[in-house]
Amino acid sequence: MARIFITGSADGLGRAAARSLLDEGHEVLLHARTPGRADALADLATRAVGVVVGDLSSAAETHGLAGQVNRFGRMDAVIHNAGVYLEPVRASTPEGHARTLAVNTLAPYLLTALINRPDRLVYLSSGMHRAGGGSLELDDIDWTRRRWNPGQAYSESKLHVATLALALARRWPAVQSHAVDPGWVPTKMGGPGAPDDLEMGHLTQTWLATSNDPVATASGGYWYHRKRQAPAPRTLDPGFQDRLLDRLAELTGIALF
Repeated sequence: MARIFITGSADGLGRAAARSLLDEGHEVLLHARTPGRADALADLATRAVGVVVGDLSSAAETHGLAGQVNRFGRMDAVIHNAGVYLEPVRASTPEGHARTLAVNTLAPYLLTALINRPDRLVYLSSGMHRAGGGSLELDDIDWTRRRWNPGQAYSESKLHVATLALALARRWPAVQSHAVDPGWVPTKMGGPGAPDDLEMGHLTQTWLATSNDPVATASGGYWYHRKRQAPAPRTLDPGFQDRLLDRLAELTGIALF
């Protein structure tokens, strides 16, 4: 059985993934943004290896969260599930970053750098990443100069996290790294009218985190409902990947090696 850490486990896809993995007998480390949110995990926590707490919009709390995870020992897989959607204004983090960028891109990057390297990494992207070309040269991914556009900011953040996943598949050949489009599913983020299958929305992540199927273990995939898809071409460009990693290192002060 595998030991798996899932960010954003208190509700939605993260909670569904945690429940599925626990039902299969895996060891799961849960995550909540605040102690109050951790209370919502009481039913799962009795079967989990533990619950860690940290607000991913804060770089300081993200650093602390990585330390909490490492105290539980090395994970076999990490599912970077947590995210924020369409924020009407450029909400600012304690470090001054746009919260959309901080939670959706900077936090997965920081956790990847700071958590003891697992065998498998799974990052939640979105089909909207294909519309994330507004800042292709990465000079204003933090929206400090452009007029705020919630949809574009979200799309870009999902382009960047998909690029991160595929860059790691290239740079870390010993690690299986994938990006997943869970679909537009009826979670709190997606809304009750979302048309996609909630179960398939999380089962792709759990499958990639645990399966020995050769299809699942071939690193560098972009997935939708257990089917490999073609991501935006920019995500596969080594030059763009390297420029993004350099930009994220600049914004966080942490370089990936």
